Amino acid sequence: MPSTLPEGEVAPTDGSLPEHALREATIRPFGFYLHVPYCAARCGYCDFNTYTAKELGGGASQASYAETAIEEVRLARKVLEHLDRPVETVFFGGGTPTLLEAKDLGAMLAAIRDEFGLAKDAEVTTEANPESVDPRYLNDLREAGFTRVSFGMQSASPHVLQILDRQHTPGRALQAVKEATAAGFEHVNLDLIYGTPGESLEDWRASLESALSADPDHVSAYALIVEDGTQLARRVRRGELPMPDDDDLADKYVLADDLLTSAGLGWYEVSNWARTTDARCRHNELYWRGDTWWGIGPGAHSHVGGVRWWNVKHPTAYAERIGAGVSPAYARETLGEETRRVERVLLEIRLREGLPLGVLDEEGRAAAGRAAEDGLLTADDGRLVLTRRGRLLADAVVRDLLP
Repeated sequence: MPSTLPEGEVAPTDGSLPEHALREATIRPFGFYLHVPYCAARCGYCDFNTYTAKELGGGASQASYAETAIEEVRLARKVLEHLDRPVETVFFGGGTPTLLEAKDLGAMLAAIRDEFGLAKDAEVTTEANPESVDPRYLNDLREAGFTRVSFGMQSASPHVLQILDRQHTPGRALQAVKEATAAGFEHVNLDLIYGTPGESLEDWRASLESALSADPDHVSAYALIVEDGTQLARRVRRGELPMPDDDDLADKYVLADDLLTSAGLGWYEVSNWARTTDARCRHNELYWRGDTWWGIGPGAHSHVGGVRWWNVKHPTAYAERIGAGVSPAYARETLGEETRRVERVLLEIRLREGLPLGVLDEEGRAAAGRAAEDGLLTADDGRLVLTRRGRLLADAVVRDLLP
């Protein structure tokens, strides 16, 4: 959840949506994202909308956060009063959702279940720092209805974790996977980051092999991005650390794809690998396909039927709006047909199923032909799918497809 918000247009205080958006919501998969903005410490690379206790300065009580978020769930029910379809995915992100008590996360999930209903096979995920959970906590989450957990491992190398300002010890993530499996979680993900200054190719290999030794059924591997305003960016600007090198990042992506594929995890999105189709993160697929989701919490973004909005950023401002009985939306935008087409190209081209050729205009289809000749795409059955070389150059491919 980025720490800055676009301006957009004025959002109505009652959260109401235009009729066309409400109509589309009835035919698209529907999910909830719940943003928990609290962290025990700030990681040097992170620019998400998160706060430590010191940064909040006593405002926006963590203890009462669940009650505040539940009120926004009830607001969503009022706005979507005619929506008659169950929620298919729920994702708790942050921040560190597991800094809240398990009963608080369970209460927020129960509110969604009570107000909207959950699909029989609903996917319910929480992110977690490995040190923020223990077997009892995980058992409590499982009993509350959570089906999936995503641990932020990032690296198995102590010196890499130190550069990233991560607080856990390298082996803790692996133990957390075992505890989650023992608790009965159906799916477990490990998040990894590559390209940290000072990380060698062998460091990265060791992190991948360590992650695979825990036998998760999903791994996400993201290239480090130096975001403006972060401690990492300040260190790079001062010359204390080098910027990530593109060639190094490419080598590490290829290594990740080789090792993960050899271990039986297939790519289904440029940065994500899963052991089976069922192990894919269905909530993220909902984003990538432009479906419907309501974002709960400060700074959270939502999308319903071509209308996108985002909540006020600070937890105190968010709580004040909810307490006053008004929508916490800061602003919103209505996406035109061309904007939605462009975003579809940007996102669906990253998926293993690819992008339907018909989404492109004439110039884009010509560019796709050239990309196929260059070995960046395959174009079978009317769908464009990135090759591995194409995945390495995905941003450039997209620029060509959207002349």
